Amino acid sequence: MESAIHLCELRRELLNSPGNILVQGGPGSGKTTIALLKAAHEIASGSLERGQRILFLSFARATIARVAEQASKNISVHDLSLLEINTYHGFAWNLLRSHGYLLRKERGIKLLSPPDAAARMAFINKDNRLAEMERLFKEEGLLHFDLFAENALALLTQSQSLLRIVCSVYPFIIVDEFQDTDESEWKLIQVLGKVSRIMSLADPEQRIYEFRGASPNRIADLKRCFMPCEFDFRFDNYRSDGTDITKYGNDLLNQTNKTRTYRNVKIKHYSVTHNTVPHLSLKYEVLNNIVQLRRSNLKEWSLGILVPSNQLMMQVSGYLNKHTVKLPSINHEVAFDAEAACLAAILIASLLEGCENTNQIVSVLICRLYTYICGHRGSKQLTADDVKLANILQGFKTSTKVTGSIQKQLYDDIYSIAENRIAFNFSGDPANDWESMRKLLADSDVKIIKQIAQDATYLRFLHKGSSLRSHLNEQWRKNDNYVGAENHVRAALIQEQFSLGIKPPLGVHVMTIHKSKGKEFTRVIVYEGIFGGRVLTGEGDSQRKQSLLALRVAVTRAQEQVTILTPQKSPCPFL
Repeated sequence: MESAIHLCELRRELLNSPGNILVQGGPGSGKTTIALLKAAHEIASGSLERGQRILFLSFARATIARVAEQASKNISVHDLSLLEINTYHGFAWNLLRSHGYLLRKERGIKLLSPPDAAARMAFINKDNRLAEMERLFKEEGLLHFDLFAENALALLTQSQSLLRIVCSVYPFIIVDEFQDTDESEWKLIQVLGKVSRIMSLADPEQRIYEFRGASPNRIADLKRCFMPCEFDFRFDNYRSDGTDITKYGNDLLNQTNKTRTYRNVKIKHYSVTHNTVPHLSLKYEVLNNIVQLRRSNLKEWSLGILVPSNQLMMQVSGYLNKHTVKLPSINHEVAFDAEAACLAAILIASLLEGCENTNQIVSVLICRLYTYICGHRGSKQLTADDVKLANILQGFKTSTKVTGSIQKQLYDDIYSIAENRIAFNFSGDPANDWESMRKLLADSDVKIIKQIAQDATYLRFLHKGSSLRSHLNEQWRKNDNYVGAENHVRAALIQEQFSLGIKPPLGVHVMTIHKSKGKEFTRVIVYEGIFGGRVLTGEGDSQRKQSLLALRVAVTRAQEQVTILTPQKSPCPFL
């Protein structure tokens, strides 16, 4: 967590600034802290009328959780009630959920969850996906996350009364990570800024989302549109004060880092021979860091293992979980893409719910397995094996005739699972019964079905006290069954999409570099693989620039120390 910032003359001027504000600063420069102090100052000044609040918007839920924790340290309990901290998606969904009927009259809007969206878009050409999203909304009322900002903008543009109401509630809006806003989000901010004052927090050197619409011209556009009072804190560092971590991150961008040494920044080259496991050097490094952190005087610590790709992330997580004679398993959290786990959970819930006979369960399993295969890769393209399996399952839906060894094995396995489900005696404990259904899949001889069981292990939403567990408990108590389990799971997954109750990371966390944006850790290990998962993945100036920006983001997540592990035979060209 950033230490308390010094309220210099420039920061005091910011607190008293009456109009639109632009704050530029690097990682750990205190942008969030000064924004929260500005919010507290606005509240203390008595400028808010009854029913009004200050709105703080950011992208990631993890960032929002960190901001909320920091707010509790900078703002009194009473004043916290006048500060609303939310994600862009959460804010837009609140608008659409309450006023979406203005866009679709009386037909209503339903949320198209990311896993369901991935499954529906599986066979849609990349160039046609936006058109398909718009068709789903227009014809079926299913709203894709990528259309939230666009439709919230349409609401506020079409109804000036609603715009006045929203801006009356939020006369002062703080926009975090402004440099990452896409075109629709920027237009939404423009509309809100016609009535409300806007405070934008930005770091142009953390713009790593150009692939989703972030523009290098966004800050210049802001200046032209709002003519904000500008404050530049890009040379301040409160996150990793006393180290050269931020300096190293900045030097990466102009490549002046290669001939210098930096405090608390380690570059290590590892080698892999035919006798060693690919990620052995990483595991040793992680264990050494854990030992050092446990011996430190810190009551709480975190270690972020940041990698360039999802595939490498899952490989690393799997290896850290392995226990050998020489090396123990390492308990850790994984910031996985949720589509596969969510679709796996829906399939398990359908088993938990069950049907009247084996054939009905077989039909449901075929449908859920088809959806899983179509959506488990998220927005990524299906493999040839995925398409083959999907076509086989489609054939099962339309014909009872099964031909070919692969088809027969798959169908026989599905039928066996259905039979075991019919014969199963539930305990009445949702968590135990859920695990039993997952084990039915794990015991399968079919690779894709075993994968579903594995994917489901990454979801931990049946914990004690959860609403899902309460619903399932209540259903069992009343009816001795889990009818409705699938709907309850879907509702829990949607609720999870907007949940802001995320605790700051403690212990060991494995994630991609892009997922680490907005987070901070006591120590960071940046790791790139030798056979894949490289920091620089393409050619050309644009790709090189984006890769450098991403590496800088990864490095500057650290508070105390960062270690970069790169292959000795083919080291990262930026180091």
